[in-house]
Amino acid sequence: MKIVSLLASATEIVAVLGLEDRLVGISHECDYPPHVLDRPRVSRPRFDPAGLDSAAIDAAVKGAMASYGSVYALDTELLRRLQPDLILTQAVCDVCAVPTSLAEEAARALGRPITVLSLDAHGISGIMDSIRQVAAATGVESRGEEVVARLGERMEQVRRAVKGAVRPRVLALEWMDPPYVPGHWVPEMIELAGGKCLAGEPGRRSREVSWDRLADMDPDVVVVMPCGYGLEDARGAANRYADRLTGIAPRAVAAGQCFVVDGSSYFNRSGPRVAEGVEILGALFHPDRVRGVTLDGRAERWSPSLTLAEGS
Repeated sequence: MKIVSLLASATEIVAVLGLEDRLVGISHECDYPPHVLDRPRVSRPRFDPAGLDSAAIDAAVKGAMASYGSVYALDTELLRRLQPDLILTQAVCDVCAVPTSLAEEAARALGRPITVLSLDAHGISGIMDSIRQVAAATGVESRGEEVVARLGERMEQVRRAVKGAVRPRVLALEWMDPPYVPGHWVPEMIELAGGKCLAGEPGRRSREVSWDRLADMDPDVVVVMPCGYGLEDARGAANRYADRLTGIAPRAVAAGQCFVVDGSSYFNRSGPRVAEGVEILGALFHPDRVRGVTLDGRAERWSPSLTLAEGS
């Protein structure tokens, strides 16, 4: 069976199931694990986000949706050469990754039977179900159950470690301009890690809020996790909006309880590294209880600075 993944989290699922040898194509955004990144890229964004700030990216996304109905394009000729039997895609967010409709259209154009499997997780249980779905579609069901059990135990260890601790009131931000608060699995991750999610509903879409609305929340902890951003870019986004962050969370800033994290790897994706994301949050919220978690390159404390707050 030949697999094409149009979703970064699906590529990670394929890898964690030990199916790398079946993976013949990946998306433009797939960046993990390193040993599968030599596969041909079958998708591309319709604009180059390099050098754009949050507001400019938001405008470019809306422009691409208005003009093309999608932020992405598929290389159907490359797909034809790869001859996949299974295409992995999603319908959770048309902006975050190649949508199911585009994958199905491309599959029809190839003129041969191809299974298009849409992984539409909206919560942690949905992520575990996605792993089971890929395992079932590829005939490795028992391996899928082993992976799910292992990830579940890691998250349960964090939940047990923080049980009974005072829960900090947490504001997480998935975008800066306009500001977005998280939905889907992130509120669950915050709760498992011993926090209280102030804005965003589990299982629902991430949603736009106003800075004025955020200013009413007075969080104990702020976590900046922009969608698609690694740690360095998340730090840059926080620096650009330092005045805004200080304005909505003065207590958290003063107490040194503002953090930037690698959102792309551990929080924005509906894949197996969700367990690592819960561990990271546990170590940030309750460092006295959740120990031994590597934060280097994944998360760091953030504070405003006149030299760093460029563009604020």
